[in-house]
Amino acid sequence: MKRVLNIIKTNIVMIIALILALITMIFVPPDAEYLGYFDFKTLTCLFTTLAVVCALRNVRFFYTVAEKIIKFFKNTRLAVIALIYITFIGSMILANDMALLTFLPLGYFVLLSSGKEKYMCVTFILQNIAANLGGMLTPFGNPQNLYLYSKFNIPDGEFILIMLPLFLVSIFMITVCCIIFVKPEPIEFNGVERKLPPIKITVYFVLFALAILSVFNVVPYIVALIAVPTVILIMDRRALLNVDYGLLLTFVFFFIFSGNMARIDIVRDFLSFLLEKGTLLVSALCCQFMSNVPTAILLSQFTENYKELLMGVNIGGCGTIISSLASLITFREYSSHNPGKGEKYLLVFSLFNFAFLGILLLLSFLLLAI
Repeated sequence: MKRVLNIIKTNIVMIIALILALITMIFVPPDAEYLGYFDFKTLTCLFTTLAVVCALRNVRFFYTVAEKIIKFFKNTRLAVIALIYITFIGSMILANDMALLTFLPLGYFVLLSSGKEKYMCVTFILQNIAANLGGMLTPFGNPQNLYLYSKFNIPDGEFILIMLPLFLVSIFMITVCCIIFVKPEPIEFNGVERKLPPIKITVYFVLFALAILSVFNVVPYIVALIAVPTVILIMDRRALLNVDYGLLLTFVFFFIFSGNMARIDIVRDFLSFLLEKGTLLVSALCCQFMSNVPTAILLSQFTENYKELLMGVNIGGCGTIISSLASLITFREYSSHNPGKGEKYLLVFSLFNFAFLGILLLLSFLLLAI
């Protein structure tokens, strides 16, 4: 019984997602349309990236890179700012969830190996915000961006102009938070220097590149799904066992929940009515209950106001823990390293995220009024 309770406690978001999915299945019984709910490409990319990150972690790659960062940046504040900026820029290139999967372990090892674990909560939260908001500037930075960009054929220049003011303000706010909440304390490496195995590192980098290329459709995602686990199974089967399968199931359950919500007539009618009142506010608020990607897919069926919808689903990634599926990645990563501290994390997470959401919503209304 104690083991079951521990599993529930460490997978609380997955349990909530499962409950929500089961409730909606009462109104929309399983049928052939369920297969259309799942973004198999997203699930594949998530699995392959998680597997490679686990393999890199097992050869202490992130530990070694953390050592280099600590030696280059002479105080904690600069090291944390570097981590957050790397995540911010990475989200523009890799997409927010991939950026977090790549750079959260790095943040963990920087703080752990320097004895600065007290800053881990705020660092993870700011990395999460940076990933969600950093990806807003480019069509491929966030999954919802790519979907709306394709659906409405938004011109590249217009897309960037819509999101640029919010993007710049986000950078400023994140930097201010780093200055306020992280002190410029001296930082030193407390671990033991280790050499990386060159062959394994090279192979894992190739696999990681393969996973990223599948995100951009350069390589079919099915190729990555076959190649990555096969190679890792040969080189380090423990890495496959360490993959966060609870996170993958969380995504699956949320896909079912959002897909069923879109098929419930009263929900569709209600959302159509609300969108007529204000697309920006409705989309941002809707993200708080069903995350930004499903919100973008659902609401795009009822409005042509892609400017407000685009702004709403991007800033709506701030707020609740389920407002962005990328936030679930951060929560799971933090909880795995800090068992028993999940409640404190969620409290601090909510304070930061709702502050960002409120400020960016206000700015968005001002921009629309101009």
